[in-house]
Amino acid sequence: MTDTIYALSSGAPPAAIAVVRISGPRADAALETLAGTLPAPRTAKLAILRDDDEVLDNALILRFPGPQSATGEDVAELHLHGGRSVVAAVLAALAQIDGLRAAEPGEFTRRAFECGRIDLAEAEGLADLLSAETESQRRAALALAGGALSRQVETWRQALLAVAARIEAVLDFSDEGDVDVAPNDFAPDIAALADEIDAWLARPSAERLRDGVRVVIAGPPNSGKSSLINALAGREAAIISDIPGTTRDVIEVPVAIGGTPFLLADTAGLRASGDAIETIGVERARGSIAAADILLWLGDPDACPAPARTILVQPKADLLPPARRADVIVSAVTGQGLDDLAQELRGRASRLLPAEGEVALNARHRAALADLAGWLREGQATSDPLIVAEAMRQARVALDRITGRAGVEDMLDALFSRFCIGK
Repeated sequence: MTDTIYALSSGAPPAAIAVVRISGPRADAALETLAGTLPAPRTAKLAILRDDDEVLDNALILRFPGPQSATGEDVAELHLHGGRSVVAAVLAALAQIDGLRAAEPGEFTRRAFECGRIDLAEAEGLADLLSAETESQRRAALALAGGALSRQVETWRQALLAVAARIEAVLDFSDEGDVDVAPNDFAPDIAALADEIDAWLARPSAERLRDGVRVVIAGPPNSGKSSLINALAGREAAIISDIPGTTRDVIEVPVAIGGTPFLLADTAGLRASGDAIETIGVERARGSIAAADILLWLGDPDACPAPARTILVQPKADLLPPARRADVIVSAVTGQGLDDLAQELRGRASRLLPAEGEVALNARHRAALADLAGWLREGQATSDPLIVAEAMRQARVALDRITGRAGVEDMLDALFSRFCIGK
């Protein structure tokens, strides 16, 4: 990396303060060009920024020499007054300096990864933090960005290396009297590590935390499904009508209830119909029910298609007396029972989402750990030290994919494109 990049790294103006970040070998030169001076490292200094003889702003300037900086390169920051014209003028002045160019989305974070300031799992945590909308998403992203998974991976890596060293001792020195390791002495350690990996793989996935627990509202036509999803979402997300069959497709609404993310889905009323379009809607409703994490069933309890995942809901409590068994009785009109339903949803969701403080594994992490577990089981199943040694080597390769030590080039562009410009 020989070029120097710059970007607005704070929110879009206007704002009280705007932060422009510069990273690369010409960061100090760019700072001196605009400010006419360089502050001491990691010390804020008030300076007048100029483009030739024109005053741009009275700003705070800072510099962070690499490699002890956010990106691992020389970094400079300009803390400006956050007006649109001020920011635009400073960015235009930076564009005129030789060797500088505007940063691409996620490029500051990618440079931090490539310079070893963060690993791939921590970069994924930062990406999740930028998109977090609920408290549970924020906490999980902070844990990942803070290195919780990376530290666990390093613990596993050291355990693998210890086993590998013992295997190499068997291979290299088994014919010498001072080596007391039998060819299968390492099998219990491999089995214990494989069991630990399997336990991690059994945890709830990060995708459910990111996308929300999928809650499908289903039942016969005119049972109050659309009214209920509108009440839970707090807005008119679905059309309400007395005409049976109004809802003909799956309507999805992301919501946060008590800080827990949910994806609510309204579905077509389940019935036989001669209408070809409605029939398609009913089939889609059945597919959505099959994929539900939680089903809110507003029909006859005996006709519920997925009892194990269901909350039985009796709707329209303002119009109808309790007439059947139900877990919750609600009225979308008066609000009766909605708090009870929300509490029941949060309780069910707590068993489907990562526990508080638990590291959430995404699909990429899980694929690497599944590969790791497979190699561990292969090594456990044989007493041939050559086969075990190769299995341990492949296990380390699988583990290194999590933190970016190996085999991740094909997904880096996709990851860092999730970041905004300036991050």
